[in-house]
Amino acid sequence: MRGAVLHAPGDVRLDTRDDPRIEHPTDAIIRIAATCVCGSDLWPYRGIEAVDGPAPMGHEYVGIIEEAGTDVTTLKPGQFVVGSFFASDNTCEICQAGYPSRCVHAELMGAIGTQAEYARIPLADGTLVATPAMPDEKFVPSLLAASDVLGTGWFAAVAAAVAPGKTVAVVGDGAVGLLGVLAARELGAERIIAFSRHESRQKLARELGATDVVTERGDDGAARVKDLTGGLGAHGVIEAVGTQESMMQAIRSTRPGGHVGYVGVSHDVTLPGDELFFSAVHLHGGPAPVRRFLPDLIDRILTGAIDPGTVFDLTLPLDQVAEGYKAMDERRAIKTLLQP
Repeated sequence: MRGAVLHAPGDVRLDTRDDPRIEHPTDAIIRIAATCVCGSDLWPYRGIEAVDGPAPMGHEYVGIIEEAGTDVTTLKPGQFVVGSFFASDNTCEICQAGYPSRCVHAELMGAIGTQAEYARIPLADGTLVATPAMPDEKFVPSLLAASDVLGTGWFAAVAAAVAPGKTVAVVGDGAVGLLGVLAARELGAERIIAFSRHESRQKLARELGATDVVTERGDDGAARVKDLTGGLGAHGVIEAVGTQESMMQAIRSTRPGGHVGYVGVSHDVTLPGDELFFSAVHLHGGPAPVRRFLPDLIDRILTGAIDPGTVFDLTLPLDQVAEGYKAMDERRAIKTLLQP
């Protein structure tokens, strides 16, 4: 099969890879209907994360089951499925507590690489959620978003304790941040402040539910949020970047007793203990437990309640995957959808 492989920073190619096969009786093989490039894929692409030899790429996916292992009991060939970027059994104590991304048997789908024509899905019963019927093509981008960026933005909003009547700020105007705006709207936030300097992203943020846009960053951005909230700060802040500046901007934008939901993959983030202590801010986040939210998100998508697929502003065939990475790296695209 054909699949994306990162050979070195800035060097993504569509290579011939071995066809996946059932390795464990709990596996399933799916034919990828759509996949995409994630903002976290840009960390190794930019050389910020080490690339140790050729590595398969991609962890977001929707597709059709081609084959199921002998121990797979809830799924069958021909079903359209959405899966999380972490495989999980969905039965261990950690999964049952709501954190399948930290399942005791968790496997990172990025190590398998779903920017490809086919993929092996470990722990299929726990990882995949089938749609009630074969979905209309128009729903595929939104269902793909549920595989990661929508579920991640949703978790960020939940971790930020978003609720009716609350004011929420969102640090990061990539796909996760934008869908964090959507999640905050769906969870009833009264005021949603989006940080963005890019006109097209500001426009989409407003369409998804933002009531205010702040162009300042860092301490200036935090000060602007304080100005907008009577000097107090937001009740909740979504941090969807993962840098030192974005984390401190989030904490400093939050009022005492408020909540920061951080889902940006942290890179060299160090928290000053004294400031954290006196901020009286709750911090909660990490790898989003997407599987926990999939049934609800799929239902919202298929009933037309939400349309998260709007974050895909570039669609390319899989053989143009290198251009998809380049467009996102250069911020010419919010998120690239790839069609095998």
